[in-house]
Amino acid sequence: MKSNLQHFKISGIAYLNQRSLFIVYLTFGYRILINYILKTSNLVWAIVVMLLSSCGNKTASNANAANRTDSITNHPATKPLKQIVFFGNSITAGYGLDPSEAFTTLLQQRIDSLGLPYKVVNAGLSGETSAGGASRIDWVLRQPVDVFVLELGGNDGLRGISLQETSKNLQAIIDKVKQKYPVATLVLAGMEIPPNLGIRYTKEFHNLFPQLAKKNNTCLIPFLLEGVGGVDSLNQRDGIHPNAEGEKIVAGNAWKVLKGICKQSNGRP
Repeated sequence: MKSNLQHFKISGIAYLNQRSLFIVYLTFGYRILINYILKTSNLVWAIVVMLLSSCGNKTASNANAANRTDSITNHPATKPLKQIVFFGNSITAGYGLDPSEAFTTLLQQRIDSLGLPYKVVNAGLSGETSAGGASRIDWVLRQPVDVFVLELGGNDGLRGISLQETSKNLQAIIDKVKQKYPVATLVLAGMEIPPNLGIRYTKEFHNLFPQLAKKNNTCLIPFLLEGVGGVDSLNQRDGIHPNAEGEKIVAGNAWKVLKGICKQSNGRP
């Protein structure tokens, strides 16, 4: 009877100790629990708790590492889009039109439909001359350039500016692009003017763009407004700037040259 009672007391104390340990753990955490155990001389329990905590932390660490690995595997880094920069005047800017109707936007839509990794940047400024472009080019070249389309000179021709001056300015722009982005593809957009300033000036203006393209070994869009210039139904009231229907044709003219550039650099036939 006495031994049974003694066993009961020991069992009761053990039960109370376990219950106390559990309450301390839930209330204060395992660090406080260890201090409590050490003060009450429960060294064995302290060792058990530390081992369990170590296993728990290791398991959580492994789980976090696995989650990070899954995140990297399931979300691979996407390659940045290459940029096609159109540097021009009001023709590029889409003067008088909603931005969604501009030929640069139509080109972007075509590029997207073909799944090509290119972004079209419209750096057009209405009223820009070749001299204005030469002074503005440094600012535009702060952004990445993979394909550079130069559409300037038309306003020079309409104002009768010296073609030697126009040629010098366009060459300066080309030189800066080559210097900043030596592997970029350059495209020169040709333009035509009405014969108001005489046959000689008109002819020399016509030859300006092919000559520059040949000299610099750049691609050439012979006449960006081919099929649109001089057609009343495809231009706005000023007779100079294309309307929404005209922009579709302009986009087609540009795409004839850009198509080969985009597909070739993307490894497509």
